[in-house]
Amino acid sequence: MTVHTLNVALTGASGYIASHIAVALAEDGHWVVGLDNFANSSPAVLDRIATIADTEMPFAELDLSETDAIANFLAANKVDAVIHLAGLKSVGESVDEPLHYYENNVAGSISLLRAMDLANVHGLVFSSSATVYDPNQASPLQEGAQTGPINPYGRTKLMVEQIINDVAATSALRAINLRYFNPVGAHPSGLIGEDPVGPPNNLMPFVMQVAVGMRDEVQVFGDDYNTPDGTGIRDYIHVCDLAEGHVAAVNALAQVDTANSINLGTGVGSSVLEVLAAAEVAADRSIPSRIVERRPGDADISFADPTRARELLGWEAKRTLAEACVDHWRWQHNNPQGYETT
Repeated sequence: MTVHTLNVALTGASGYIASHIAVALAEDGHWVVGLDNFANSSPAVLDRIATIADTEMPFAELDLSETDAIANFLAANKVDAVIHLAGLKSVGESVDEPLHYYENNVAGSISLLRAMDLANVHGLVFSSSATVYDPNQASPLQEGAQTGPINPYGRTKLMVEQIINDVAATSALRAINLRYFNPVGAHPSGLIGEDPVGPPNNLMPFVMQVAVGMRDEVQVFGDDYNTPDGTGIRDYIHVCDLAEGHVAAVNALAQVDTANSINLGTGVGSSVLEVLAAAEVAADRSIPSRIVERRPGDADISFADPTRARELLGWEAKRTLAEACVDHWRWQHNNPQGYETT
């Protein structure tokens, strides 16, 4: 596939996943611009990205609700395609504050689509989630599997996918919805990584915060699942593989007629205890843990069938869970307080 240099805009540009995508896009020869409102991220990320990529990323502090300002930003930077990563992502918070999630994730995405239309930008990669799938079905999950998110966060992701599909069916928009599983790891430089606001919602950053001494112990939610060691099995994908998947999707937009949904995952599941063990090896220390009650709605096993990504994007995950743990530990060890570390 011949790939031409594109001007790509990232929403949520200073976030965990977006920062790695910015680096991967630059390494692939694309021009990258970004916008973010810093609701869940730090401006310090921008300097770190510039150091790794050896180039500044033109940036605007904007909220998704600012339709006209986003349109002007896209037009001024002659943007060809947008990778949309701006969104709230805490499952628990979405249950407590559903209106906040629908307003930000759904209404914000509609505002972005309007801004893209005003700026005549017709390429979109949407960072969706595996939470759109009904958890009560067998893995590996193919894109045609039953959708049925069980929390407001997952429902916002599925709604935005459906909106994008409807717009693409009746306009010049070409779009790819990337349904990814559990991103882990960090850039091998140790300069950028996951820096959650408050207690982490995901397993790996929590494990690493315990390893570095920020938290006392890892709570393992249930050990009576129908799995070999009794703990839940999930698909953990290295964030650099995930970033390269987004780059592959941008490169493939020219071959897309309307909209398509594609899984980004490893196709291999790892249990909670396997993640803990790999993290202990990477950090070279014991990580305290305790079994507690299950959380409602957690499936026994959930992992991707990444066949479509391989066929349509020419992409597949290359990095192992062990590598992800080493990279994540390097980031956490070098930046124990995240981007607030001096």
